[in-house]
Amino acid sequence: MWNYSEKVMDHFLHPRNVGEIEDPDGFGEVGSLACGDALRLTFKLDESKRIKEVKFKTFGCASAIASSSALTELIKGKTLEEAEKITNKDIADYLGGLPEAKTHCSVMGREALIEAIKNYRSGKGKAQGEKKVIEGEVVCKCFGVTEKEILEAIRTNDLHTVEQVTNYTKAGGACGSCHPRIRELIKKVELEEAAKERQGKHMTNLQKIGLIQSVIEGDIRPALLKDRGDIELVDIDGNTVYVRLKGACSSCIAAQYTMKGFVEQTLKEKVSPEIKVEEVK
Repeated sequence: MWNYSEKVMDHFLHPRNVGEIEDPDGFGEVGSLACGDALRLTFKLDESKRIKEVKFKTFGCASAIASSSALTELIKGKTLEEAEKITNKDIADYLGGLPEAKTHCSVMGREALIEAIKNYRSGKGKAQGEKKVIEGEVVCKCFGVTEKEILEAIRTNDLHTVEQVTNYTKAGGACGSCHPRIRELIKKVELEEAAKERQGKHMTNLQKIGLIQSVIEGDIRPALLKDRGDIELVDIDGNTVYVRLKGACSSCIAAQYTMKGFVEQTLKEKVSPEIKVEEVK
């Protein structure tokens, strides 16, 4: 039995703004019945472009219903710019908290809102059965969760384990074959955060070398391997990094762009803006 707050139970037993607006200004739909959760959100704007009316329909558990109800209350009267700043954490906080294993319900509510806002701005209007456009690599095929969605959840909610990612996105909650990729994404964000902390701070040579190696192994190599390329760290001299392109990258006509536009730029962003990359044949 989940330990729900009184506010969660109130919004579950007495949900606000249930239904669907005819001829809405914005229409968003996320999830699927096959995955166990689905949410449709519609809204209407007033003359000043504020959300005048919003309604939802959802198929899901108590947390899904309560989160959807809470979201509609939070965005009423707001501009679209104000509404899209609301995070899943704001929804959970409004409800007095959610069980950790149910936090994906608040994420789903925010995703439906973002889709509805995109729909309004695209000028397409409502389309029955319109589905969320998949953006980027699908990491969890069981639940259709993309790399972009997982990275956003990790960054927004400071997640550090596969279990936490599953709680927030459902990714990895079925067959588990995507767990290694989820771990890679967690590591990627941790490296980004470590690099931000070091920006503007003095690093010892050993710290700099270690960070360069981590970024090459954690960010650069996986991206090149996807296109049958590879990279080898040859040497580091001060702020100059010497590398050798391998595989398909070694004979690619875009090798110079890969070297400067991707490898060097990634190291500048994650290690130091003073980094320069040189290719060793």
